[in-house]
Amino acid sequence: MFLFLAITQAGCRRSFPRHLLHKITTLAISAVVVLVAQVIHTQPVNADQASRPNLVLIMADDMGYGDASCLNPAAKFRTPHIDRLAREGVSFTDGHCSDTVCTPSRYGLLTGRYSWRTTLKRGVFGAEKPCLIADTRWTLASLLRTRGYQTGMVGKWHLGMDFPGEVGHRDWTQPTRDMPLDKGFDYYYGIPASMNYGVLAWFEGRHAKVPPTLYTAKKPNALAIADYRIKPPYQDTAEDTEIVLGKPGMEVAPDFVDSECLTRFTDQAIAWLKRASSDPEGRPFFLYLPYTSPHKPVIPIKPFRGQGEAGAYGEFMIETDHHVGRVLDFLDQAKLTENTLVVFTSDNGPETTWKERKARFQHASNGPYRDGKRSVYEGGHRVPFIVRWPAGIRQPGRVWEGTVCQTDLLATLAEITGVPLPENAGEDSQSFAVALQNPDAPSPTRKPLMHHAANGRFAIRSGEWKLILPFGKQSAELYHLASDPAERRNVLAQQPNIARQLEQQATEIVCSGRTTAGKPQTNDTEHWAALSWITPQQYAERHGK
Repeated sequence: MFLFLAITQAGCRRSFPRHLLHKITTLAISAVVVLVAQVIHTQPVNADQASRPNLVLIMADDMGYGDASCLNPAAKFRTPHIDRLAREGVSFTDGHCSDTVCTPSRYGLLTGRYSWRTTLKRGVFGAEKPCLIADTRWTLASLLRTRGYQTGMVGKWHLGMDFPGEVGHRDWTQPTRDMPLDKGFDYYYGIPASMNYGVLAWFEGRHAKVPPTLYTAKKPNALAIADYRIKPPYQDTAEDTEIVLGKPGMEVAPDFVDSECLTRFTDQAIAWLKRASSDPEGRPFFLYLPYTSPHKPVIPIKPFRGQGEAGAYGEFMIETDHHVGRVLDFLDQAKLTENTLVVFTSDNGPETTWKERKARFQHASNGPYRDGKRSVYEGGHRVPFIVRWPAGIRQPGRVWEGTVCQTDLLATLAEITGVPLPENAGEDSQSFAVALQNPDAPSPTRKPLMHHAANGRFAIRSGEWKLILPFGKQSAELYHLASDPAERRNVLAQQPNIARQLEQQATEIVCSGRTTAGKPQTNDTEHWAALSWITPQQYAERHGK
């Protein structure tokens, strides 16, 4: 290339003025530099690598659809790094979490099975509880281990752990059991659950380097709307905490501070990625990075104060986006971007403070949708869902309007990596790999999607229609989402046949123990009260058959 430039320059001296010749030469050399940089940055991807891309799954906590500026042009703050993922990947604008609160949503994400099939029918776990994921159940991590992946998790677990001893009588020299290392992950660094549930320490592996030997409770947070803090000083006993703060104490480590979570998690995630990408055997990696933001406590650190126009919440989202950018920057610097599949999403819709935030700042965390976290309406479960994979996505920067759910990740990654799923794995997981690889493909015909509220209420989505099933004294509701995405017009009275059809499909999905084709499976319990449209006798006759 440079020889060609030299000859061209010599041959053109007589034809071009010196200043124009200099400009042409400079532009040509600049083009070469850009080309070389692109070659260096983009590593060739062979067939084996293409079927085993590196994987990074980033999950925000309580982030609404309207909290990503690429999805909400009217957002009162910018999220440039999340927007970059959308620009370089595919935005699934009809993407959903499998439940509307932390524990069940994370179960669905990791297992490809709805959490309401387990013993957890409503609400969430605390920090200490037998893990909701059985040791024998396939997870994203255990699936990928069968293909030789290194598997790491950094962040908030919230699926139950077994700590040594009982509160007040712990032996922290003993290991924690029934936790991420028992569910397919090789490495774990993080906290057990949301911060309001205690046992707060920086766990690495099965131990906390500084054990949670002190006690605390929620303290006022003047930064945010209806919020709290977890910060020193801490007390020696739970009784002392109740005397000082008027609430029973929960366990906390002396070195734990709520505002350090995002920085610590990102630091540890990047450190693990460095080790994994230097693996002497060249094995691919899977990192699961569930952040604790923008879930309460909303505590943006000082460098982010005053940014955006949505108060502390906006500042906290900007801080979250900054840490997403740190991970993306590492992938760039390590020349891993090309064949790393990055998923960004949220565990459920925004906390109920979205209402006050909308009134004060005109920022709609739920976007154009109804309600937020805990709700069976769209704002509770329609969330940011973005996938970037330069080596595997054709025509990046596009939108996919087909319906997808976080449960679908298991089947999608199984298809990409060539792992056949057993009959009793990913029962509610439907692959969307075609949406990444073929932009011209029509949306695949998918089985209906079940939605589930924190109080246990069900809804079913099929194509343009959504039926919210009866619950206690509440009657069924039917919405045509294509013409009414905000769910303002209940058309049940006008479309009784569609409602009846959807109810029958919901019954089939519940009773057969699976959404996908295959041998019927069993749920983990007998009939429960939230199945108000199915009688106990009908359930007994059809369950697992």
